[in-house]
Amino acid sequence: MKARLNLTIDETLLSRIKSYSESKKISISELVEQYFYSISKSTRHQNIIDMVEKLDPPKFDVNLDLKKEFHEEQGKKYGF
Repeated sequence: MKARLNLTIDETLLSRIKSYSESKKISISELVEQYFYSISKSTRHQNIIDMVEKLDPPKFDVNLDLKKEFHEEQGKKYGF
């Protein structure tokens, strides 16, 4: 069931919203309703561990000497 709602907004904003709604072929009521839905829906916060477990594993050579590679990269970058 739908209910009526009276809003008071700036005339300039109303003019811009009317132009926008006409260009999108959607009523102002629908725009307001969609906005209210978007700000009122509950967001499910994800656990950081779940997000990390979804990541692809890193791709690098397990036999690579990372310390040596780091020093070589730094030497190239800073010229030592």
